[in-house]
Amino acid sequence: MANKKSPNPIDVHVGSRVRLRRMMLGMSQEKLGENLGITFQQIQKYEKGTNRIGASRLHHIADVLTVPISFFYENAPGRSESASGGFAEPHSASYIVDFLSTNEGLQLNRAFSRISDPKVRRKIVDLVRAIAGDGEDS
Repeated sequence: MANKKSPNPIDVHVGSRVRLRRMMLGMSQEKLGENLGITFQQIQKYEKGTNRIGASRLHHIADVLTVPISFFYENAPGRSESASGGFAEPHSASYIVDFLSTNEGLQLNRAFSRISDPKVRRKIVDLVRAIAGDGEDS
């Protein structure tokens, strides 16, 4: 029998996707809670996976965050590519989700996307690769 004290990996994954999307929109936990008629503490519990999100609540969250419900299950643990219907992003791209789940990743992504000069963008990529010690060319 599963340990009652540790959250289910699917609940943790769905919660992290709620957090990712909320952060992508620049929305606070308090604002999301207001839109759903619940407290920000409940949002925290959902995002950590300590409380499960019911079907109707997940539907409401998807509406507020303007994503399809399937967004919350992309790259979920234990899902094979055939189970995803071929539309899910490859599992190897999960590092992108991990990166965008951090405050730094989100800030870098927002700032970088505001740079209009392609030469400057390329130089920034080169700089970051040099700092990281990654000599790979793309």
